[in-house]
Amino acid sequence: MKKIVAVLMALVLCVGLCTLTACGEKADYTVGICQLMEHESLDKATEGFIAALTAALKEEGKTVKFDTQVAGDPNLCPTVINTLTAKNVDLIMANATPALLAAANGTAKNEIPVLGTSVTDYNDTFKNEIPKNVSGTSDAVPFDEQAKMMIESLSLKSGDKVGVIYCTNESNSVVQYEAVKAEFEKSGIVVKAHTFSDTTELQTVANAAAADSKAIYVPSDNTVADNDSVVGTICTDKKVPVYTSYGGKICYASLAIDYYALGEETGKMAAEILLGNKKPEDIEIKTLTPSVTYNEDLCAQLGITVPQK
Repeated sequence: MKKIVAVLMALVLCVGLCTLTACGEKADYTVGICQLMEHESLDKATEGFIAALTAALKEEGKTVKFDTQVAGDPNLCPTVINTLTAKNVDLIMANATPALLAAANGTAKNEIPVLGTSVTDYNDTFKNEIPKNVSGTSDAVPFDEQAKMMIESLSLKSGDKVGVIYCTNESNSVVQYEAVKAEFEKSGIVVKAHTFSDTTELQTVANAAAADSKAIYVPSDNTVADNDSVVGTICTDKKVPVYTSYGGKICYASLAIDYYALGEETGKMAAEILLGNKKPEDIEIKTLTPSVTYNEDLCAQLGITVPQK
């Protein structure tokens, strides 16, 4: 199925290129995209980026060609970046933290502009030393509000257990776990991490978390999101509500951002850079205001009352 999706995405991109420039003609700019993996949130961010950048350049009478590559694994991101830098692209959009780290490391010498998206904490990623050629957008959300939303909607009380499922290979997930853990513990709620490093472990981890928790919290973890049907099926069967930081079909509720809009903001930044109006170092990392959503069907199935407001 993933191979079919990859082929379809390639066809869409090909058609898009032929509409932007007559086939065979050279575009004004070439932009490389390194996306960590295929799943709804990252796909939407890439789509929003392409749409916004294309539109912004079109207004200036300019055209752009996109070289979009999905790494599929964090360890393959450097290979993708090396391919893009060898083609001397004008800008690189790195979708997710491993892609951004690879892009920053791979452009240290030639300083190709790099914009990240779907990255939670840039300061943590770069140990408070963000490279001059790097900027972008963040998918960070207010952890205190997320914790409060879960506590109120699930009537959690002191001593209740909340399990947090995340992949230890994703540094942003560790940051989110520590942040949300601190917020829950202010209300006396017990938080336990249920972690894995390989997707083959996820089913076992999800079963253990569901058996030991009154509710499950999932940060914006790319690996979990790519396999979240596993978590959703197990937890729903056990009547354990799941709350995700990125939205999605498995959660009874979420306080999350629109990833397509996140990509659009990144695309607007890219236009500013390519047109020579700004350098990455002049652009502040941008976050979006999240919105509250409830899955009414899932809430009914789990016996959760959706607030009228």
